[in-house]
Amino acid sequence: LGCRLGMCAILTLWVCWDCIWGSYHDQHISIGGRTAFPVFRACGGLLLVHWFWGFSVFVWQRCRINHTCLFDFNPRIVDTPMLIFNDVVDETLVFLILMLLYYKSGAHDMPDLIPPGCYPLILVVYTVKCLIFPLRTRGPLWVAIWEVISAPLTSPKFFHTYVADVFTSMVKVFQDIVWAACYVLSGDFWFSENENNDIDPHQWQHEFWYKNVLIPLVCLFPLWIRFNQCLRRYMDTKKRFPNLANATKYAMSQTVTMFGVFHPLYLLHSHETKHHKYVVSKDDINLFQEFWMGLFIASSLYSFSWDVLMDWGLGRPKFALLGPRLMFPNKFYYYGVMAADLVLRFMWVQSLIPPQSGASFELPSYLTAITMALELLRRTLWGFFRLEHEHRHNTEGFRRVDFVPLHFATGHQHKYKQQKEHVGFHVLAEVFVISAFVIGISFLSIMAAQRATARVG
Repeated sequence: LGCRLGMCAILTLWVCWDCIWGSYHDQHISIGGRTAFPVFRACGGLLLVHWFWGFSVFVWQRCRINHTCLFDFNPRIVDTPMLIFNDVVDETLVFLILMLLYYKSGAHDMPDLIPPGCYPLILVVYTVKCLIFPLRTRGPLWVAIWEVISAPLTSPKFFHTYVADVFTSMVKVFQDIVWAACYVLSGDFWFSENENNDIDPHQWQHEFWYKNVLIPLVCLFPLWIRFNQCLRRYMDTKKRFPNLANATKYAMSQTVTMFGVFHPLYLLHSHETKHHKYVVSKDDINLFQEFWMGLFIASSLYSFSWDVLMDWGLGRPKFALLGPRLMFPNKFYYYGVMAADLVLRFMWVQSLIPPQSGASFELPSYLTAITMALELLRRTLWGFFRLEHEHRHNTEGFRRVDFVPLHFATGHQHKYKQQKEHVGFHVLAEVFVISAFVIGISFLSIMAAQRATARVG
């Protein structure tokens, strides 16, 4: 493992050196400017998730947080941190080698044995292989993902809510996965790259179905999953708090996304299309920009407060803004993570705006990889304290018993089963009203965008 880690470090330095020095000295386009870079960004995002999962398991075991019991894993198929790191180091080596070959081939620093676009294709095939095999561990994972996606048809377990929360942090990764799928299916990897970027070889990314339908749906889908899970928890437990309050958090994030996607009055510049010239008035700009900023700040602060108070059980004044029975050895860990979460929460809400939306607050493309990595880091830090809080308090009643073993987990299956209760009519009515309200807000956002377009066109 140490030898392979050293190889990863050397390859990382080599890639960074070639990209930076090559673009400065030889006037080559850096790897971030290559047309297939979103493919590497998508696979790199999944690779980061694997790295962070290994670190999470390592930290939980060191701090005696029994994630196997909390997630209801089968202990016979749970990988140790060392096994996880062995796998992810091999995946990183393949990723860096293919990225280096792709850059060298595009910069004509090596013979063109195959088209440069074939290196991203090989990476996609290898990534798909890693997502499927070994079936011993990947099979249960895909079953859990299906149960997450099918919310609210199934009652979510704690692991399902954890996965759904991770999905909300992977919006940028999912966008790049969709781009990579279109890149492979369209056959664009066969075409030679134009280093001067005179012609965009991927015209499909400017089509209406991709830019205005598929990508916004990708942005909204993880939030909608988590929103449905909150409603299902309300149906199962009949507790308005914290389930409906948590659903409100995701509804606000969805509203931020919808306005950022569909409303043309966020554009702070005039732009022309084939048939219309849009000119946005200054009054409209100020009105909707102020409204969006207010909603953006409110959503970010609400999410941050929920992280600290509800997910982590911190922020208690009598415990110096922390909580009782802390399991991490240093209190400054908690203060540092709370400060980082406050900053990165704003970046997360910002990341919900789809790329190429034309909005003035849209993130530049060169910052996408950085913000994606920072959000995955924030979610990893969030997971440390989220499982600690669940270990100590059984906060949302996912377990029948409060006791969690510290050092071991057994494969014992409890003989008793949760009795199914019929959901009352008033609970179903409230869930229907809340869902209809959120869907109505979404449609109103789209209708407002269409009317604004017709008015300024």
